[in-house]
Amino acid sequence: METKQAIRKQIFAARKKVTEEEVKRWSRLISEKVFLLPEFQNAKRILVYADYNHEVMTGEIIEAAWKAGKEVAVPKVTGKEMVFIRLTDFNQLAPGYFSIPEPETGEEISWEEGLMIMPGVAFDRHCRRVGYGGGFYDRYLEKHQKLTRLALAFSFQMMEEVPVEETDIIPQILVTENNIYDSRGNAYE
Repeated sequence: METKQAIRKQIFAARKKVTEEEVKRWSRLISEKVFLLPEFQNAKRILVYADYNHEVMTGEIIEAAWKAGKEVAVPKVTGKEMVFIRLTDFNQLAPGYFSIPEPETGEEISWEEGLMIMPGVAFDRHCRRVGYGGGFYDRYLEKHQKLTRLALAFSFQMMEEVPVEETDIIPQILVTENNIYDSRGNAYE
């Protein structure tokens, strides 16, 4: 099995070859799948990343959540930790940690229940995740274990198997433009 570092290098190279149009089209397909999930429909609170650098785009998901009356929060890195800030307007976002969009203003939240929508570099069909290497999501989720965990990825980020460490917290659901995977054994149509 490849190391996480080798996997990151491989996926980052593949990501550079993807066009803006492909990112938009695939992101829309992923968003449409997310909207149909009971986990999204029933959530009153959504903790979601602000996309960056050819990640699955989350703008439509955020807008749909607002339109449905859901509360939305996005991550902000402070030192070695990640906090979530309530997002009520895209104008709150500005380049932050590694130029990733983060809220400049807003209330820090600490929701114990809700839907966490997270990015990742690579995944396998068991929803195991290789992140960016900072451990931010693993540390946050260790402290907020009641959150439902949903990851978004493009199909080119899928691998046969990815390495897992004891501290890795895997998503319960993984949505790509082609499939929905569930680590709990649930089937989605």
